[in-house]
Amino acid sequence: MQANKEGQPIRVLLVEDEFLISEWVAGTLLDLGFAVHAVGNATEALRHLATAPVDVLFTDVQLPGGTDGTSLAQRARELIPDLPVVYASAALDVRAFEARVPGSIFVAKPYDPTAVGRILASVAKTATARVAA
Repeated sequence: MQANKEGQPIRVLLVEDEFLISEWVAGTLLDLGFAVHAVGNATEALRHLATAPVDVLFTDVQLPGGTDGTSLAQRARELIPDLPVVYASAALDVRAFEARVPGSIFVAKPYDPTAVGRILASVAKTATARVAA
């Protein structure tokens, strides 16, 4: 089990509009011991962030509905200033890369969800250690 500071599974908010990718990644992360809440757009993600605890945000950069992953992460950091953020994208958009929130990580698609799990665990544990210090 991937545990947070309370000894509970690390809570991942997965934001991915491609249903099959979302299901595949969420399933793999669940198998790895994460608690995963998957949504398909920034509006749903912000609603979840406002109502439930999240240890790490894993978001696609290109999202439907007018708010992309970089804007979502900026708004998420307004709600939770120390929230670890991991972005994913198949297209390297330099503007999106430059607009990412400080301390975030970028993962290129296609990616291995197991490798992403290691990244998510690492950033969540680093954030926990930083808060505890």
